[in-house]
Amino acid sequence: MARYAKFAYLMFAAPLALAAPAMAQQTPAASTSPAAPVTPATPADPAAPADATAMPADGATTPAPATTAREMTPDEIAAFNQAVTDFTAGQSAQQAGDNAGAVAKYDAAIPAIRTAVEADPSKIDNVNFLANALYADAAAYGAMGQMDKVVSLYDEALPYWRKVVEAKPEDTASRNILAGMLIQMGNQKLAAQDTDGADPYYQEALTLARKSAAAQPADAVSKNILLSALIGASQTTTEEGLRDEALNMGKAMMADGTIDATNRPSIEIMTGAKAS
Repeated sequence: MARYAKFAYLMFAAPLALAAPAMAQQTPAASTSPAAPVTPATPADPAAPADATAMPADGATTPAPATTAREMTPDEIAAFNQAVTDFTAGQSAQQAGDNAGAVAKYDAAIPAIRTAVEADPSKIDNVNFLANALYADAAAYGAMGQMDKVVSLYDEALPYWRKVVEAKPEDTASRNILAGMLIQMGNQKLAAQDTDGADPYYQEALTLARKSAAAQPADAVSKNILLSALIGASQTTTEEGLRDEALNMGKAMMADGTIDATNRPSIEIMTGAKAS
């Protein structure tokens, strides 16, 4: 199957819109039962980049549901509160272009956020917090060219993003983040000539991207995510019509100026506007 373009390996726009919890939880006295940590706020629409019914890509797993939640210990609550502070500092460093400083803070924050999610997986705001922290960490590592870390963090983050999207089916921003991550994982597989490994990622992303584009047909981000999914899937499946759909959509977006720099080279090659 012909390749239409060399894909960007991964996108690294940092999701810096997530707000940390407004107030850190006070660690209770040793004689009292610990309270659960305050849940973080829902993130706003990210700077750049999935439908709850989409099937996970092969090899991906969703965190097993906990049979019972447990209370966090005072030490775990204190660590969670410190994680909030570290995450906020990581965001500030990332916004300032200090990616090394950002990963140091994110790496310090993530274990305590994991613990909070493990203690009660039903707290979707904590799941959302962990998903965003992993995504932000991947963006910072990607900006430093550490691709092995990016792939590892994406692998860990995907099940949490699926859970967020399942819990918030009308949240286009979260759906687009998940779809974008799936496309990048598909791109990584395709770059290694693993079309069988890439296809499930593209197919899952395609379902999600279609939903976002249908919900916001004029939104350039949603349109470009759908176009990326179509371009990828058209190279890993024999399904009829995907290549033509990608080509027609790409031509229209080139004409109206909404196509992004990642998709443009692929469409130029498909249309013959640029030699492969």
